[in-house]
Amino acid sequence: MSTTKPTLIYDIGNHRYLNITARCTLRCQFCPKHNGSKQVHEYDLSLSKPITAEDIIPLLGDVTQIEEYVFCGFGESTLNLSCLLQVAKEIKARGGKVRVNTDGLGNHFHRRNILPELSQYVDSLSISLNADTPEGYLQHCRPKLANSYEALLKFIELAPQYISQVQVTAINGLDNVDIERCRAIAEQYGTQFKQRELDKIG
Repeated sequence: MSTTKPTLIYDIGNHRYLNITARCTLRCQFCPKHNGSKQVHEYDLSLSKPITAEDIIPLLGDVTQIEEYVFCGFGESTLNLSCLLQVAKEIKARGGKVRVNTDGLGNHFHRRNILPELSQYVDSLSISLNADTPEGYLQHCRPKLANSYEALLKFIELAPQYISQVQVTAINGLDNVDIERCRAIAEQYGTQFKQRELDKIG
């Protein structure tokens, strides 16, 4: 049995990333964890137990020295919503900035609108779109819940009503995905678009 301590917090540049769950609503075929790797840069992000706010808060460090705290690991952070909200509240109380990287399925999973809760402590959202059609989404993201693509689009539509900085991302280089149509979808909903490149993480 491994005695290696899990990586709950990792830094890339002056951004501090918070790895709070291994659970996910998707099984993306391009995700490293489905291709034999649990690493981002030099960090092993595998988790063997549920993570709580009490695990994360002592590791935050000096909030004034960090440009932004980003909820982002190999799981979907909104699935551990209580932890996310408690930690984000603490970061904001200390004067920090909070971003959540999400697959946009938090409302679908929880069966309610979680954006009002997120908006209390989250400065910005980055939502992974990754496909311009339901068929492309099924092919590449392999969602566990039915009607996930429709739920994702609804989340993208709602998000700017609650959070002022919303970015939508898609990966250039995926088969049967039109990156310019992804850009058009993002802009249609009044969000910023960011093009990512296949096999480049972090």
